Amino acid sequence: MDTVDATVERLREQCLSRGASGIQGLARFFRRLDQDRSRSLDARELQQGLAKLGLALDMAEAEGVCRRWDRDGSGTLDLEEFLRALRPPMSQAREAVIAAAFSKLDRSGDGVVTVDDLRGVYSCHAHPKVQSGEWTEEEVLRRFLDNFDSSEKDGQVTLAEFQDYYSGVSASMDTDEEFVAMMTSAWRL
Repeated sequence: MDTVDATVERLREQCLSRGASGIQGLARFFRRLDQDRSRSLDARELQQGLAKLGLALDMAEAEGVCRRWDRDGSGTLDLEEFLRALRPPMSQAREAVIAAAFSKLDRSGDGVVTVDDLRGVYSCHAHPKVQSGEWTEEEVLRRFLDNFDSSEKDGQVTLAEFQDYYSGVSASMDTDEEFVAMMTSAWRL
């Protein structure tokens, strides 16, 4: 394991030790550090931010982490890619149950879940905000879908986005059995 991998592993351990909100909390923290709202941090911002969390990196380590996850060559660290890298890999059992839940939602079978797909699976008649007249059923379906969509809400959720959402949930669950049982119950698989 090289230095960058070791650094990411230390950060992952620190996040997971904080429980289910560890990685999500870290994402909020990084967004606060992103002063120009570019959705990226340079090595200096990363080093300072992690120091506030108690993870001291020297500048070479911070630069190495930035280089490892900098996909566009901008010299900055893309937050979404870095956060995805922090999540531990999922087992085949977890990936399979996520794929089964996605398939249940993807009524059209085109590999993308839309509001139209949800209409046949997710009933929102009894939703409190529909009952009160505050939201339409369409709004409820869209907001439900937005939970799984990437940061750029386009009304379409791919399997990769669905897996990404559940990788965050998966990171907070100790055993495959626990995760599979939760997914099976939640999606009535």
